Parts: sequence; structure tokens; C-alpha cells
Amino acid sequence: MKKLKIIVDKCPQNHKCPSVSICPVGALSQKEFEAPTIDYSKCISCGKCSSFCPKKALVLEEVEE
Repeated sequence: MKKLKIIVDKCPQNHKCPSVSICPVGALSQKEFEAPTIDYSKCISCGKCSSFCPKKALVLEEVEE
């Protein structure tokens, strides 16, 4: 099983996150220019946001169930 993680140190936090609008289920949100937050009740771990993030701040990590 994979789970989305935000690596805040890689996120520049100086612009609107382009990955927020890419999420097909609306699991990402952003307050002003802060790093985005993940609503795990919505996230389907599809990887679209992590593929789209130019700074690779969004990653899908393998986790044990």
C-alpha cells in the first residue's frame, strides 16, 4: 500500500501549488502559499500530484498495512 507524503523541506512555499488542481479527488488543499495538506480520507494514492510536482515535494511511499 502506498501513502502520499509531503516533504516540506523540498516545497518552496512561495507560490500556488500546481499539484492541488491536478488531484482528481480534491485531496490536496493549500492555505495561501504554505505547503499543501493532504486529506487522507479522500486521497486514492493515484500518484498524479507526485508526478506533477516540479520540486518532487509530494511522494508516494510504500507503507505496511
